[in-house]
Amino acid sequence: MSEVTYAVAHAVATITLSAPERRNALSVEMSRELIDAARAAEADATVGAVVVTGGQHFCAGAVRAVLADTGLDPVEDEAYRNLETVYRAFTTIGDLGVPTIAAVRGAAVGAGLNLALATDLRIVSRTARLLPGFAQIGIHPGGGHFTLLNRVAGREAAAAMGLFGEEVSGERAVQLGLAWSAHDDAEVETEAHALAGRVARDPELARRLVRTFRRETVPGGVPWDVAVELERSPQMWSLRRKHGPARGGEGATAAGSA
Repeated sequence: MSEVTYAVAHAVATITLSAPERRNALSVEMSRELIDAARAAEADATVGAVVVTGGQHFCAGAVRAVLADTGLDPVEDEAYRNLETVYRAFTTIGDLGVPTIAAVRGAAVGAGLNLALATDLRIVSRTARLLPGFAQIGIHPGGGHFTLLNRVAGREAAAAMGLFGEEVSGERAVQLGLAWSAHDDAEVETEAHALAGRVARDPELARRLVRTFRRETVPGGVPWDVAVELERSPQMWSLRRKHGPARGGEGATAAGSA
C-alpha cells in the first residue's frame, strides 16, 4: 500500500504523507515515495506549485527503527543509506524547482519539522506542534536542522528550539516567522492551495520566480547590486514573453492584456 499519495489539480501538485497509524513518521519506503512524487512534480511542466501535507498529522519524524539500526553500526552500508534516504526526502523537497508550501496540522517533529522547514512557505493550524524532538530522545539533530531553523526564523529561535527543545504552536510559529499564517484545522489545506494556486497559474514563470527567490534569500543574502543583476535576465525573459512578437498565430491582444 502506498504511503504517499500524489495528485495534480489546477497546476498544483499535492503530495500527501499517508501513514496515519504512525502519524506519518518517515520510513525508508515513505521517503522513497516522497522523493519520487517530488521528482514527478518537477518533471511535469504543467505543475506550477507543490503543497506537501500529512492530513491530520503532518510528520512525527523518522521511524525509530531507522535511527536504531543506524546506531547499531553507523557505517554499515544499508543502515547508512537508509538514513541518507530519509534525509533526501526533505532535501529533495527543498531543492524542488517549483514553489513549495507545507500545510501543517498536528505535529511536525524532528525530520518532520525539517520537511516543513525545507519548503518555501508554511501554512499551519493554530494548534499545530512544531518541535525538534532530537535531544529529547537523546540524539543530536540531523539533516541540517540548525541551519533550517536559523534561515527561517533566526538564531534566537534556532537556539530556543534546537538547543533547548522549545515546542512552538502554530500561532507562535507565525509570530516567530516560522510560518506565514495560522488557521483552524479544517482551513489549513484550503488556504495552502489558495496560495499555491496564485503562482501555479503560470507554471513557467513560477519556476523562474522560485529559482531567483532562492538565490537571493540564501543565508546572509546577496548585495542589492548583485540582486539587480540576478533578476535582470529572468525579468527580460518575462517581458519578452509577455510583450514580444506574437508566435504560433497568437494575436497581440493576448500579449497586451494584464
